[in-house]
Amino acid sequence: MSARGQLLRRWSAYDGRVISPAQPVSPTIADSADVDGTTAAKRVLLAAPRGYCAGVDRAVITVEKALDLYGAPVYVRKQIVHNKHVVATLEKRGAIFVDETDEVPEGETVIFSAHGVSPVVHQEAKALQLKTIDATCPLVTKVHREATRFADEDFDILLIGHEGHEEVEGTAGEAPDHITLVQSPAEVDAVEVRDPERVVWLSQTTLSVDETMETVRRLREKFPKLQDPPSDDICYATQNRQVAVKQMAADCDLMIVVGSTNSSNSVRLVEVAVEHGSREGHLVDYADELQEEWLDGVNTVGVTSGASVPELLVREVLEWLAARGYGDVDLVTAAEESLMFSLPQEIRRDLKARDGKEAAKLRHDPGSLR
Repeated sequence: MSARGQLLRRWSAYDGRVISPAQPVSPTIADSADVDGTTAAKRVLLAAPRGYCAGVDRAVITVEKALDLYGAPVYVRKQIVHNKHVVATLEKRGAIFVDETDEVPEGETVIFSAHGVSPVVHQEAKALQLKTIDATCPLVTKVHREATRFADEDFDILLIGHEGHEEVEGTAGEAPDHITLVQSPAEVDAVEVRDPERVVWLSQTTLSVDETMETVRRLREKFPKLQDPPSDDICYATQNRQVAVKQMAADCDLMIVVGSTNSSNSVRLVEVAVEHGSREGHLVDYADELQEEWLDGVNTVGVTSGASVPELLVREVLEWLAARGYGDVDLVTAAEESLMFSLPQEIRRDLKARDGKEAAKLRHDPGSLR
């Protein structure tokens, strides 16, 4: 059987989600000749976990269910998740993505993306008499609530994140008079607060853990009474995917991260890979963006994907690599994930009215976004 056939057979028994280290994942090893005449095995290190997190699952299913319930078009404010393939696929099904609330016709249905929105956006939707469905990731909602709580207690809030990212805009909008954005350790020296005794840090959920902790360290040097958030703001999926890459990176000549350029957590994975020893790292949306020259002198290729990437895109990358001799795939497991979120209450209510029963928690079929 060809390398591609072995790969497809292996994937047919794999749902792309929770992974056990005991699962067999390696087809036949393919060898290549080194420049000195010796033989070195070509292989792929495949990160686990990777791809869809629970918040992305919930958001994508929300749009799909809204289209089923209400028919097209369904409007979505901003990209539902930061992935080119997901957005294009949902557009084909009848979703219309808009940048601002006032682009939605009065009285229509609008879905708020997984990254969250500020209270001002909710007010705009109400003024336009829009039917709203909030697909904000519950872990982002948690950060919003933290911001509101600390603002109510008159703390200065140092929000670590990237200017212009939808999640940062939504969180900052919860308490604009109390929040100061800090994008990196280099910005710490310029930060000023009203009362160094009443200051707390929060963060965007998709950042580099290492860089965020360095920013916090620098902030605490300047403000010794700096309080931590009640629980981790960087989400479990971001952390797990970075840990897996750290475990792999030193053994990789090349790291391929599947994800879109506007996906913060995907971009961070490339950075983490190079910082922890991978000779080279590249971010691609699709397998056809891979370049043959990247494989020059490469024995070990690491493969992972961002938290908004459907598994079928990873499969296509693995097929591309297998066709070029990288058919030996070893799984590197940093954690197992089983978290699922309930759908937004508006979708659950309307599904119950239609079907006569409560909507179950759902996990997206990673092969369905074709």
